[in-house]
Amino acid sequence: MSIKSLLSLILSLLLLTGCGYNQIQINDEQVNAAWSEVLNQYKRRADLIPNLVQVVQGYASHEKDVLTRLTEARSNVAGIKVTPELVNDPEAMARFQKAQAELSGALARLLVVSENYPNLKADANFRDLQAQLEGTENRITVARNRYIKAVQDYNVSVRTFPNNLTAMVTGAKTKANFSVDNEKTLSEPPKVDFGAVAPAR
Repeated sequence: MSIKSLLSLILSLLLLTGCGYNQIQINDEQVNAAWSEVLNQYKRRADLIPNLVQVVQGYASHEKDVLTRLTEARSNVAGIKVTPELVNDPEAMARFQKAQAELSGALARLLVVSENYPNLKADANFRDLQAQLEGTENRITVARNRYIKAVQDYNVSVRTFPNNLTAMVTGAKTKANFSVDNEKTLSEPPKVDFGAVAPAR
């Protein structure tokens, strides 16, 4: 079969079954929208951290190492240039996930340290911030799950026939998603048990 015949056959198949171009574009937009919501929730968490640090400093100012690590982790997250192209760059996505995981870990350490300060746990501002962080962690999980689903739909659309032919012609490639290991790390919200009574200092 000649190249011309093969191209004619492919063109005929595309015309008969639909090229899938519109579906690829729809799925791509859904990925972008879902990613924007993930970033929105991560930003909400990062915006709460300075207030949390300020409240904790009033009660536990000598826990400088924990507070410094949290501030540095937040700075690392803020230092990553987040663009729509990030979802198309697996290495940049991995760096982003790593920075978010470090921030989650720093938050968890801070909240565990707070167990040693009964007055801090009783502070209304701290309780409000802690509740907001818990709510944000839940929103992050929901947004991340929606992103994972949107990427899955997009990747299926560019890998299955006949859309894959259109994808090859237009240069559409599969997108990076949260890996299982990173997803497990990121989805663990900061844990703190307010049921235990810490000794007064």
